[in-house]
Amino acid sequence: MRTTEQLTRIFGQEAATRVSTARLLVVGAGGIGCELLKDLSMSGFQHIEAVDLDTIDLSNLNRQFLFQRRHIKRPKSEVAVQAIRDFNPGIDAHARQANIKEPTLDVDWFSQFDLVLNALDNLDARRHVNTMCLAAHVPLIESGTAGYLGQVTAIKGGETECFECHPKPVERKTFPICTIRSTPSAPIHCIVWAKNYLFAQLFGERQDDEDMTAEEDAENMEELKQLREESMALAKLTEPMGSPEFARVVFEKVFSGDIARLLSMPDMWKHRQPPTQLDYDELESAALGSDFDPTSPGTHTAMSLTDAFVLFKYTAGRLAQRLDSDGQGGSISFDKDDEDALNFVAATASLRSYVFGIDQTSIFETKAMAGNIIPAIATTNAVVAGMMVTQAIMVVSEQMSRCHTAYVSYNSKRSRSVLSEPLATPNPTCAVCRRRYLTLRVADLSRTTLGDVVDYLHMLAETENNLYLGEDISIVEGSRILYDLDFEDNMEKSMEELDLGRGRMITVTREDLDDVENVAATVPVVLSIAGPRVEDGGQPLDLDIEGFGLVPEFAPLPPPTIDEAAPSGDQLHFADDDVAVVVDDSDGDEGLATLNHAENVNDISDELAKRKLSDIGIRGESPVKRRAVATDDETTISE
Repeated sequence: MRTTEQLTRIFGQEAATRVSTARLLVVGAGGIGCELLKDLSMSGFQHIEAVDLDTIDLSNLNRQFLFQRRHIKRPKSEVAVQAIRDFNPGIDAHARQANIKEPTLDVDWFSQFDLVLNALDNLDARRHVNTMCLAAHVPLIESGTAGYLGQVTAIKGGETECFECHPKPVERKTFPICTIRSTPSAPIHCIVWAKNYLFAQLFGERQDDEDMTAEEDAENMEELKQLREESMALAKLTEPMGSPEFARVVFEKVFSGDIARLLSMPDMWKHRQPPTQLDYDELESAALGSDFDPTSPGTHTAMSLTDAFVLFKYTAGRLAQRLDSDGQGGSISFDKDDEDALNFVAATASLRSYVFGIDQTSIFETKAMAGNIIPAIATTNAVVAGMMVTQAIMVVSEQMSRCHTAYVSYNSKRSRSVLSEPLATPNPTCAVCRRRYLTLRVADLSRTTLGDVVDYLHMLAETENNLYLGEDISIVEGSRILYDLDFEDNMEKSMEELDLGRGRMITVTREDLDDVENVAATVPVVLSIAGPRVEDGGQPLDLDIEGFGLVPEFAPLPPPTIDEAAPSGDQLHFADDDVAVVVDDSDGDEGLATLNHAENVNDISDELAKRKLSDIGIRGESPVKRRAVATDDETTISE
């Protein structure tokens, strides 16, 4: 094969062999994913699995070149994989239409791959894949594009920075809350109102502050008071949800009653065009003669008033039916790829635009604005995908030292559009990769209790797999505290009762860190829960932990430093809601912790606060040179 010959010449025979046998997972089959799958299949990689939950939309065809018009509504992963099979008939490629966060796609599933390549467009999924790769001890190639900008980097636990070693800034455009709800003047105002106010109030969790800001003056405060009352009234509209009258009740509230209230304030419209009330019965009569199909609305043309009304009624009923069938009083989060949610937002934004005399937008344009989508550039995707393949070849051939973080940055004044820098080492205070990731295998979740897990962890202290956790430990799952010495309520509950099934992760932390010399003891243990391993027909163990040999070595945490010493403890005044304060006197005295008269960090009763302080290097009675305040929500460092 010519590809193998070229690989051998550039990277060597061993690299070419590893490329042909490596098992790759590609997460995402969209803009970057299509280019990536094509490049991988033509570069000698023979074993590829692609995962994507999405289906193909007309708007994808301008840059996702593996798809054609006849593929619309079909799963992206399936069509993309079939396309690369056509390019390379001998390839072993598989498709999976699934959410990468599904519990069945657990640490065992990730462990079967030699390399994972991310081609995702959302932060939450990227963070999840990053964590799963760390847990499965599988290297990851991370990528992203935004217009003409792009980035590629390689991640390997214990050797390089992970995706979360540094916070990711999230830029969010905000709008005055009163403009959004009372005096919109642009299409984006109507879209934000439809998504963050109406949709959230009816079907999701309230997001009043998201994308909206309010100035603290008397006029706005009075307006906010009225708007809160309006929100409460809107919340009551969910009572008839599921009934034939639901759409009418909502419509008459937001497009008639609320507009009448605004019209009753003549001073507001002295220099603005006043809004127009809409009549439900008139639009319903007009809709009888319409041939508009709400099950397949056009996405690239603006809707007429009647079409928007028809789509509103249809999607309101669909969303109400989904919530009603849930039966648990749940909620629906807005997702630009959720057709019902997107069409509801597009329809209500369109109706509101007609009310206020604002230019109309198509569903496609609404999707871009509501989903905060930066237009994709096909060329950027192609360049980034090519760099990913180059990095992938070096990773699978165990030439990690040759990998770089590469950036695509278009600038007509710059001679080079692609820049690179060496891979950075892990952030020693990262709360994600500075963890010991192991696999906890449980034979029977309904019979194994949390107490059994605690006893097993203590038993390991007497073996060669000692985790150096000591007797005083805490166990959490996400933000949920499962166990510590002062909270043993869950000890007799089974893993099944605690909803700790396959795919879940629990974090075990040593609480007593005084005089600890072993660096590993200061690093929390993350246990990925998986099913039992049965080999050679034997019986599975009730409990087992694997992966000890895969845990990397950790360097000691650097001592906290600051240019200017914090004030001494007797000069500080603490708010009642402060959980802990640790300071260092300018003359180098020991650190002082204050929490309801606690004398040091070890005396703090709030285990979550102790963990937060430990994560930033403040533990026991060790001296520090900065002041840390850990509250219920966050840990802040003040100079």
